[in-house]
Amino acid sequence: MLKNPEENLLDRQPAACGVTIRAMRASDIEAVTAFINLPGFRHGTLRLPFQTVEETRQRFESMPRGNVSVVAELDGKPVGDAHLMRYQGRRGHVASIGMGVRDDFTGRGIGSALMEAIVDTADNWLNIKRLELTVYTDNAAAIALYEKFGFEKEGLLKAFGFRAGEYVDAYTMARIKS
Repeated sequence: MLKNPEENLLDRQPAACGVTIRAMRASDIEAVTAFINLPGFRHGTLRLPFQTVEETRQRFESMPRGNVSVVAELDGKPVGDAHLMRYQGRRGHVASIGMGVRDDFTGRGIGSALMEAIVDTADNWLNIKRLELTVYTDNAAAIALYEKFGFEKEGLLKAFGFRAGEYVDAYTMARIKS
């Protein structure tokens, strides 16, 4: 986790992989739309093909207060994104996360940098007790990343999503802050 809790998440120093994690901006929407439409990125999500810039802009602009959207920036361009969506009411101590890395930038530590930023924000700024996510059972790289950050499989969701002409299962995973 971050060594200095006063470090500003909006413009973090580059991680070991040379990436900077910062708040998503409206000017990132076209670049983010381009990489979320890539086949590898989309394969790990519930997104439909051909998401438009307008759909990405609407999701960005309608993000409720208290939620966090960040991008991983490398050489001046976004190459990954992550979102923390906080629940309300009796689940106010819980947030779900979603993230991904551009197809041609996987395996470089960018996912780890995004997870570090999201987990640090949840733990040290939002006092989130439980972080949860879903991940397709065939996404071994993502499962390994989540386990590295303390997430545990809690259940199997059969026929969770329809992808490439077939139903696929997913795990529900969570990390409980001790």
